[in-house]
Amino acid sequence: MMINKKIKLFTFIVAIVGNFLFADNEAPILQPGAPGDSTKAISAEKAADIANSSYTTADVYFMQGMIVHHEQALTMSRMAPQRTNSKAIIDLAGRIEGSQEDEIQFMVSWLKDRDEDTNYEMKHMEMHHDMDHSKHHSMGHDMHHGMHKMAGMASPLQLKNLENSKSADFDRLFLQLMIAHHDGAIEMVDHLKEQPGSRYDQLLSEFVSDLVNDQAIEIERMNRILINISDDPRAGLAAGLFTAEEVISNMELIASLRKPVGFYDPKNPAMKKAIDEDEDDEVKPIEVSSQGRSPMLSFSNTDMAFKDDVLVAGSYHGFNIYRLAENGIPSLVSSVICPGGQGDVSIVGDLLIMSVQDTRGRLDCGLQGAGSEPTPERFRGIRIFDISNLEMPMQVGAVQTCRGSHTHSVVSGPDEDGIIIVYNSGTSSIRDEEELAGCFDSPGDSRTALFRIDVIEIPVQEPSKARIVKSPAVFADEETGILAGLWRGGDHGDSTQRTSRTDECHDITVFPSANLAAGACSGNGILFDISDPYNPKRIDVVTDEGFAYWHSATFNNDGTKVVFTDEWGGGGRPRCRAWDPLNWGANAIYDIEDNKLVFKSHYKMPAPQTETENCVAHNGSIIPVKGRDIFIQAWYQGGISMMDFTDSDNPIEIGYFDRGPISEDTLGTGGFWSVYFYEGTIYGTEIVRGLDVFKLTESEYLTQAEIDSAINAYPAQGPKRLFNPQQQMPMTWPEVSSSGN
Repeated sequence: MMINKKIKLFTFIVAIVGNFLFADNEAPILQPGAPGDSTKAISAEKAADIANSSYTTADVYFMQGMIVHHEQALTMSRMAPQRTNSKAIIDLAGRIEGSQEDEIQFMVSWLKDRDEDTNYEMKHMEMHHDMDHSKHHSMGHDMHHGMHKMAGMASPLQLKNLENSKSADFDRLFLQLMIAHHDGAIEMVDHLKEQPGSRYDQLLSEFVSDLVNDQAIEIERMNRILINISDDPRAGLAAGLFTAEEVISNMELIASLRKPVGFYDPKNPAMKKAIDEDEDDEVKPIEVSSQGRSPMLSFSNTDMAFKDDVLVAGSYHGFNIYRLAENGIPSLVSSVICPGGQGDVSIVGDLLIMSVQDTRGRLDCGLQGAGSEPTPERFRGIRIFDISNLEMPMQVGAVQTCRGSHTHSVVSGPDEDGIIIVYNSGTSSIRDEEELAGCFDSPGDSRTALFRIDVIEIPVQEPSKARIVKSPAVFADEETGILAGLWRGGDHGDSTQRTSRTDECHDITVFPSANLAAGACSGNGILFDISDPYNPKRIDVVTDEGFAYWHSATFNNDGTKVVFTDEWGGGGRPRCRAWDPLNWGANAIYDIEDNKLVFKSHYKMPAPQTETENCVAHNGSIIPVKGRDIFIQAWYQGGISMMDFTDSDNPIEIGYFDRGPISEDTLGTGGFWSVYFYEGTIYGTEIVRGLDVFKLTESEYLTQAEIDSAINAYPAQGPKRLFNPQQQMPMTWPEVSSSGN
């Protein structure tokens, strides 16, 4: 290449000029060896070559590995003409073959020009497939993962399956593997960028930049092809804030309410993120450890709670209170502005409990924020409101916590003692001890707020005296007492993703009638005995190689099963694309046998979504059809999916609703946060758009009699008209006489 010749010419000139200037200096030029090795004399030309070296070992390993990576793409592309009749696939394969042959030629030339070996060696393997590079792996660790485990590379079995497929089967598998392959190449570049001194060489830097751009464009093209060949009606829906295309199955949409005034920015109703040229382009998780005020989050609708004919919808901005008509359609009663996120809510009697996690929250619900310095005005924890007057709620209590409150669970009460017991789950950073005494963030300090949950007492008659009474270390090793006793973070081995360290619970769902609780706790799913609610006892722990962040847990109606969800990507990323693994960002179904969690299957919403739709498993509830296990669930911009898991080994989809993305061109945060069944009606909080209301319809999956059984079901204990997200009460049904009357 011309640039290579220029570099060599420059080096030659430097050497000649150097010899001319120092011709009278006969002192030797020496290059010491490694400790214990001898020193050797080198020429001036060689010394100049060393001084002008512009590449690192990491650059070399990258180029060697990328050659192998590209060669597999050629192997897959050359299969296409004999196995498909799709012009789009043949054209794509030809384009990939041509471009990657040229790039291989360049990489070989680049290595040869620098007298580097063009062959890839296992000892050079640094490109281990890890979805999260926040943890740097050593070269020695990664070299053992095998060449096919390089980011995005297909396994021998996958290549064999591709070779044996034809027509539409080949098209789908080819696109899935090739998208993953291209995405893997981008991951390899990301890993290279982490290496000190890499990409100093101008030619390599330009090549890497072009490679990323080309691969990203090709991924978008391939995803569009995949969506177009999908036979799912949800694939390829037209985008729009309030004009998006909709599709529904086995449900009826009876009402859509937009956000109330004051709960959206009129200048930015779609909550588009402001463009910051200095900001990293990576999409940050919307749920985990939110710190500052972001336009993407400020007005997000979140969770819901129900009591009698009242629906309360939480928000990062406060909450909205609705009255439910006989047909289930809500009408707004009042809006309460109280910023601070997360805004998850529960109702106990006339008290509303609200989770607050963001550092911008103020004790007085002020709009001005709390600043960056420690201050007594900042609030992160549990707010308590008196909602006996729905038109004039009043804050009557507040409990400050070290990590805020992401979610909470009403465990019991009030009993005769008038005490409500709540489990608090904080997932944010630990605040400074100067701001709140007793808050320590060091994992090695026994006083740390990590690896704990909070047990909070709320006196119903004096909610202002609510307080933390215990902070049990529920993740400690039972034998050694070490606080970090469960998953320590990292991946589970080959072909797995990195899973978050277990130092918190995102959700703890209590099932008081069975004295059980299920915790979705970062890197683990946990089953607790809560017969002593002040001292939850861990009775079983499980991991899942496909899970990145254990998000929520839902029992079936008789408490013999748990559905856990994985919020892969933190809720802010597109994780339902056609090539995304079906066991990542999915549900995991466990049966409970002798107080042990026994894995049965995974389930993931099956419709392929676009790059502009954040989509991953999120909140849902049981639909109480007698004799069956049915779960309705939010998938952010993946819409709503209804799953029958009566057969734990073979869950199936039996209904859905989906809208097109908010934007056709830009990934934004939106879609359904929560979907819950209450008294015969399904309610879904849409993060950006508002509140949707659905009814079940008769289908091949649900008879009218089964729908009627769900409509007529009611809690077997406690208040007959109550629903809190992390508090599950078994449902029962009215007795029917033998005559059927």
